[in-house]
Amino acid sequence: MALSHELILIYTTYFVATASPGPSNMAIMGTAMKKGRGAALALAAGVIGGSMLWALLAACGVLTVLATFAQLLIVLKIGGGLYLLWLAFKAGKSALRRTDAAEFASSTESVAFGKLFRQGILMHIGNPKAILTWVAIMSVALKPDAAASTLPMIISGCAAICVVVFCGYAVLFSTAMMAAFYRRIRRALDALLACCFAMAGLKLVFSRS
Repeated sequence: MALSHELILIYTTYFVATASPGPSNMAIMGTAMKKGRGAALALAAGVIGGSMLWALLAACGVLTVLATFAQLLIVLKIGGGLYLLWLAFKAGKSALRRTDAAEFASSTESVAFGKLFRQGILMHIGNPKAILTWVAIMSVALKPDAAASTLPMIISGCAAICVVVFCGYAVLFSTAMMAAFYRRIRRALDALLACCFAMAGLKLVFSRS
């Protein structure tokens, strides 16, 4: 019974952290409306892959070691922050650019799914909060008295949550209605994305904890 309560608590906490607004979710939403479902799913797959990479490293005890070295966490923070600032620059540049109807009509160009997948991985790997989240989760999974099935249940459950949340955003915001909505608010949305990325990037670069 105690184990099931711990699992519910872990799943609930992880769902709230995953579904709450953040750079990755905003990027998936914007990509879905701008480039379509396939592109958004590619970006979401990268984010999911980055999350599961941290999960596997945590399960192997690597993140526990990494979290004890403040210098390495600082490097991750700065690197992730600079990457988010670069995304903010690109989104801001797009917000300043006017778009005519002809550009929307010819928006059937091929999408670089591999590039979007890498972007998703980099966004999540560059976030040191993911390290600390998985270290906290593994503190429950790797207790001496924990059952052998606890760790697989936690990782598989969190993986399922990742897929449902991030792919759900990709599917929901790639509908025809949302695409038409994007055409009306493209510049405002790009400006919002730029602000979101910039705030998250600056917070990572200048935070002390």
